[in-house]
Amino acid sequence: MYSTLELNYMGVEMLATVLEDGRQFVLEAVRDLPAEHASTKPGPERWSVLECMEHIVIVEERFLGWIISGREITPDSSWEKETRLSNMVVDRSFKATAPEAVRPDGRFKTIEEAVEAFTAARERTARMVEERGAELYKVGVTHPRFGDMNGVELVHILSGHAKRHAAQIREVRESLGC
Repeated sequence: MYSTLELNYMGVEMLATVLEDGRQFVLEAVRDLPAEHASTKPGPERWSVLECMEHIVIVEERFLGWIISGREITPDSSWEKETRLSNMVVDRSFKATAPEAVRPDGRFKTIEEAVEAFTAARERTARMVEERGAELYKVGVTHPRFGDMNGVELVHILSGHAKRHAAQIREVRESLGC
């Protein structure tokens, strides 16, 4: 049987894989996207690929800031909760409206710019996970939709969020025929 500390370290080691999986989902979704389709919206109330990428980057940067400035809490972890949160975020059958603070406003002009910003943000997140390790279980943050959680749970949501929007990018590409 593992101690709580051992489980925490195993969970943090898995975070690197979780983050990399999310990164790969996004990069695969935009691979070989024709430049002329990057800013094309498939409908009046839908985001373009560039807008999806901008939103992913904004959220990544925002969550990283929350973790860095999070409050100290007593560690309490549950792999089941982490998995449930991540899976819930990925599920595109539930449509969510992004809060104003994380809506895209045209920050990127090319898909290359967006990919570069996403890659840099994800690298900062991965580095922070590596540096802080199991300490992330002691970081308390409050998500506006999911409430109080620890840093590890927030990283799981972050990876699920990237996967969710990678699926949205695929939907946009399909509707545009690219």
